[in-house]
Amino acid sequence: MSEEQLFKLESVSKKFVRGREVITIFDDLNMSIPKGDFLAIMGPSGSGKTTLLNMLGGVDQSSQGKIFFDGKNISEYSQEQLTKWRADHVGFIFQFYNLMPMLSAERNVELPLLLKSVSRDQRRKSIEAALKLVDLHERAKHLPRELSGGQQQRVAIARALVSDPDFLLCDEPTGDLDRATAKEILEILQLLNAEFGKTIIMVTHDPAAAKYAKRTLHLDKGMFVDQASEVAV
Repeated sequence: MSEEQLFKLESVSKKFVRGREVITIFDDLNMSIPKGDFLAIMGPSGSGKTTLLNMLGGVDQSSQGKIFFDGKNISEYSQEQLTKWRADHVGFIFQFYNLMPMLSAERNVELPLLLKSVSRDQRRKSIEAALKLVDLHERAKHLPRELSGGQQQRVAIARALVSDPDFLLCDEPTGDLDRATAKEILEILQLLNAEFGKTIIMVTHDPAAAKYAKRTLHLDKGMFVDQASEVAV
């Protein structure tokens, strides 16, 4: 029985116009990502890793081609539709945490829920559950500056999880952390994938981080290198 696909990209191209110059990031990119995957994407700077992540997250749109999410062509969505789609389905985790410095850990975690019709009581329960999942519920009232880098990233993971998204997009989630702390964060991601079935797509430059994923794809100049059998549609 074939795996159920979360994402399917068909002949996707992405180009930027800079003055008179047209810069091609992707040209005729095809790939599939099954539900429950933990995919690491590696490649040199400028290879298109973050651009691909942004297209999968509906932050950026392709110039040509189709991007299917759970069978629906999201490349046809309007910006308003994409905003709602992101709120319903996507959790983002960044290298530099992107926490609001004036808000406590629990208020940072709450932010995605403010975009949804969720009661105050349900928000409180969801925030508490998300912080417990990353073992940070005892620091709920602390501001980001009162937390270590690893603790701030765990708050960021809790924020990504609080609305129960279908998948997590992680852009260099351990790039600003020491090796021991990075290991803790990667083990949390592995747990979320193995025990909670979260699909995770992680961009990383670190081969040690990529080993926590189920599989690794290598991007170079907008193309997957030596991975044809894994990304064939």
